[in-house]
Amino acid sequence: MWKPDRQSNKPLYEQIADYLEQRISYGEFPPGSLLPSERKLAEQLGVNRSTIIQAFAELRSFGIIESRTGSGTRVSRTKWGATPKHTPNWKRYAEGGSFLPNPPFMRKIREALTDQPSRIDFASGELAADLAPMDEIASLMSAHHYTSYLGYDNPQGYVPLRETLVSYLKRYRSIQTSESSILITSGSQQSLYLITQCLLSPGDAVAIEDPSYCYSLPMFQSAGLRLFRLPVDQHGIRPDDIRTLYKKHRIKMVFLNPNYQNPTGTVLADERREQLLEVASELALPIVEDDPFSLTAYEGNPPAPLKSLDTVGSVLYIGSFSKVAASGLRIGWMVAPRSIVERLADARQQMDFGLSIIPQQVAAQFLKSSHFEPHLERLRIQLQFKRDLLIDTLRKELHDSVIYDIPHGGLHLWCKLLPDVNDGKLLDEAIRRGVVFVPGSVYGSDSSFVRFTFARAKNDEIEPGISRFAEALRSLTSINS
Repeated sequence: MWKPDRQSNKPLYEQIADYLEQRISYGEFPPGSLLPSERKLAEQLGVNRSTIIQAFAELRSFGIIESRTGSGTRVSRTKWGATPKHTPNWKRYAEGGSFLPNPPFMRKIREALTDQPSRIDFASGELAADLAPMDEIASLMSAHHYTSYLGYDNPQGYVPLRETLVSYLKRYRSIQTSESSILITSGSQQSLYLITQCLLSPGDAVAIEDPSYCYSLPMFQSAGLRLFRLPVDQHGIRPDDIRTLYKKHRIKMVFLNPNYQNPTGTVLADERREQLLEVASELALPIVEDDPFSLTAYEGNPPAPLKSLDTVGSVLYIGSFSKVAASGLRIGWMVAPRSIVERLADARQQMDFGLSIIPQQVAAQFLKSSHFEPHLERLRIQLQFKRDLLIDTLRKELHDSVIYDIPHGGLHLWCKLLPDVNDGKLLDEAIRRGVVFVPGSVYGSDSSFVRFTFARAKNDEIEPGISRFAEALRSLTSINS
């Protein structure tokens, strides 16, 4: 006898409604047939009668069943007849499928910003318009003749862009590669999606940092992967933890963001990098290195990527144009063994037949241009100014209520709140006051952490934004006290 799953996030009445609808559609309860009584069905399924009443109400709302006083509840005759026409149950379709929606907090943040764009944004992980090289790119686009060919391009990506990236990666990231080992993607998230969908199988165990941006991405759960955490301290993850997870769970891949990690801003210590690569080589374990923030190093001396130290080919390297130039161009890249690049290029071609060629041409021109290095220098200065402005305001508004480590690159400040507050209530209160942030629980931490992204807010918004956040925090702590 089927029973509802009490551990599921789906309400019991919805599970029961789905179960009954399925039995009806299979013909086990033909049109016009009498369903068991509410009381009997409640006894059979081990639930309260009120739960069955809710399930029946759900089915009645879709015209699947009919109830009449004194006659019981029957399967609708017209719903399942040959002539009546009915709209598909789009709500059920929207809630179905294997690809999960974004976490509720992320959807709430997006809705808050869409509903009222004037809210101060400490949540969006992208550059503000005044940090992007808008004028430089506009100048390049007017000065260069871009191809008139608008058909499908090479599934690995525009060849001149891949050739440009070979030089870029050698010069700025000390990575030796060839254009045949580079795949152009629609940002770093598409790289992660392709890896989870094509190189791993449902049930595989993978390791991610704790806290981690990866924890906020439903693509891992949608792929049916089992996630195991690697705690991050002030020096990054501990390589021995990987060996422990491998012994216990036979993890098949490790996902890391070692430079200015999202959300903590930490940099993996040099000695741990060497140990990490030794462990990966010993276990023949692939490492996926996501490296979007390195070139934002405020002092102009970016930490080396793991890939530059990789002598045995353990590292799949992911980079992106989004955090150093323009997220709207949607240009990312992956450096991987040629067999992996060909496999993922084939999969991506099935998805979209390749990226638009024009953004790839723009990116190639910008990376080669005399504009690129001055833009990076200006970006670093502006990001450091925003970081310092954020920290100064936090000290003034919440000096005894928040602790943090000062990042030396990246876009984020990771903070621990000393008052014990519910992060959902805090987000609601902050939204009401006109400011948004990301609760730490989105990244797998407890509710005492928050992430402020300082790259999106304008300079003159940072102080009032933190002031509003502080008001929201004080309003909740005063209620609790």
